[in-house]
Amino acid sequence: MERTILHIDLNNFFASVECKYRPELKDGYMAVCGSIEDRHGIVLAKNQKAKQMGVKTGMTIKEAEKICPDIVFVESHHDRYIEWSKKVKKLYTEYTDRIESFGIDEAWLDVTDSLKLFGSGKAIADEIRERVKQEFDLTVSVGVSFNKVFAKLGSDLKKPDGTTVITTVNYKKLVWNLPVDNLLFVGRATLAKLKRVGIKTIGELAKTDVDYIKDYLGKWGETLWVYANGKDESPVLKETESEEIKSVGNSITCYRDLTDEEDVKIMFSSLCETVAERVMKYNLGKASSIGISIRDGSLNWITRQAKLNRPSVLSEDFFDKAMELFKANYRWESTVRSLGVTVFDFKAEEQMSLSSQTEDYDKRLKLMKTVGNLREKYGNDVMKRAISYKDKRLTKEGEGHGSSLPTSHK
Repeated sequence: MERTILHIDLNNFFASVECKYRPELKDGYMAVCGSIEDRHGIVLAKNQKAKQMGVKTGMTIKEAEKICPDIVFVESHHDRYIEWSKKVKKLYTEYTDRIESFGIDEAWLDVTDSLKLFGSGKAIADEIRERVKQEFDLTVSVGVSFNKVFAKLGSDLKKPDGTTVITTVNYKKLVWNLPVDNLLFVGRATLAKLKRVGIKTIGELAKTDVDYIKDYLGKWGETLWVYANGKDESPVLKETESEEIKSVGNSITCYRDLTDEEDVKIMFSSLCETVAERVMKYNLGKASSIGISIRDGSLNWITRQAKLNRPSVLSEDFFDKAMELFKANYRWESTVRSLGVTVFDFKAEEQMSLSSQTEDYDKRLKLMKTVGNLREKYGNDVMKRAISYKDKRLTKEGEGHGSSLPTSHK
């Protein structure tokens, strides 16, 4: 049986929510930033008018002001976005119980079993769009298709407040002429590789011999070929069916560029503490591997990963390996704009081979739990590492703002 899947994307979500609290900004140019008191702050979201002027996510405040002098900046409030996201997603449950979140402002809905109750996929999409507008004063764009990948692509085609239907009959006409990076998970590095072999559109990828693209890009190349040909069969997962957590990460775009190794130590120390707290919270066992991500001042990305010296949940062990990876791979040809830490490859608790190592590890683990309990009771400022006082704002950012949640591989 052919599925009917919706992908719903809340338009300009952060900016739209902020305008609910400051209605006078609704008809002007506005953007949401991580920090507006520092002029190197980054644009996190923008409204439709600012977007039309060329303001883009990731720009500095100064860059945005140059192309849109009348723009107004507001600081982000993640608690508000979570609150409104929950309200809207609760509405979705009136149409199906198969809802899979894709970030705070996007979700897939499998409405195959709801068609007899509510009509066609397009009818359901249009009804949801109208209800979100009337009940929450927000807008959504919806893609309707027979698989998740094309539904996601469809939601990007008519923004804001539009519905796009991609079927088994029209997908070649609607999808194949689009740039290949419109396809889900084709990032900048993959795009560059595809362009090197003359693949610029989704259709060109779809028509490429699958064995060739698999040899060229590995298993991931075959996956992208499947996506391009409309053969994605991945299910929309209910919240209760979420797969086992495979990684825990935290990343942040800093309020200012990092200029030296001391700055990096401050950020990694704070990021690693947050990651360690989450590993403990979710009872995942000990992480065996770690990855770091670095984005420099020119917006180039570097990612590296390695095995930890031993499986651990300790922030100190994460920090030591993160700094080791950073120093081995970053040459300071530019400042650093953002950093990320992810740990994965979790193992069940096991005995250390040397009693002295076990005793040392247990002492440090006990100390970390004690500090965690104190922070939970009295707040994060009750106990901090000395390095954090070199720039308290960097540490504050690393405590979780803009960070990623535990993830699973789908």
